[in-house]
Amino acid sequence: MPVADLPLVSMLRNRMQWHQTRQKVLAENVANANTPGFKARDLRAPVFRPDGSLAASGPAGIVVERTSPMHLAGTGATGPAEERERTRFDVVPSGNAVSLEDEMLKAADNQASYQLAASLYQKSLQLLRSAVGK
Repeated sequence: MPVADLPLVSMLRNRMQWHQTRQKVLAENVANANTPGFKARDLRAPVFRPDGSLAASGPAGIVVERTSPMHLAGTGATGPAEERERTRFDVVPSGNAVSLEDEMLKAADNQASYQLAASLYQKSLQLLRSAVGK
């Protein structure tokens, strides 16, 4: 079994990739802090199966069938509404909804979580190397 297929290693690698992508999204939010009409975005945290693979985000086992060409095509399932944290302000008069303080706190938290995942990844590889005698 390749090391990359081990559940812990796979989960940590996926988690680090998610943190990298989230950092890009948060950086875009900060970069557009003065753009009129821009709304901040964020990523949902990944959900892992016990084998370390990513779980599907939508409901499983539901298949929608279009029984007539006259029926409207669906736009996809939407999940339950997410709770939003309230900030000092929601939208400034220019229509911008980015709070630099919130985005910088999210970026710092994201960086710390990435460093934790990277450290666990490195330690698990060191443990595997010592187990095989290298």
